[in-house]
Amino acid sequence: MNNFWTNITRYPRFFISSMIGLVLIILTPFRNLFKTPKLRWILILFSLVFILSLYFIIRSMVGL
Repeated sequence: MNNFWTNITRYPRFFISSMIGLVLIILTPFRNLFKTPKLRWILILFSLVFILSLYFIIRSMVGL
């Protein structure tokens, strides 16, 4: 029974490390885009537009 609880306590660590790995894999192409100055500005502009549009959509959904 002790072995069972040891395995159960390992699952959160595995989940956290899997999520960190997933985030790193997803963000790697964006890191490569930051190396080129022209693409850097396009990525920053796209991110800004995305965040602002998300803000206005959520704001209108909440009714503020």
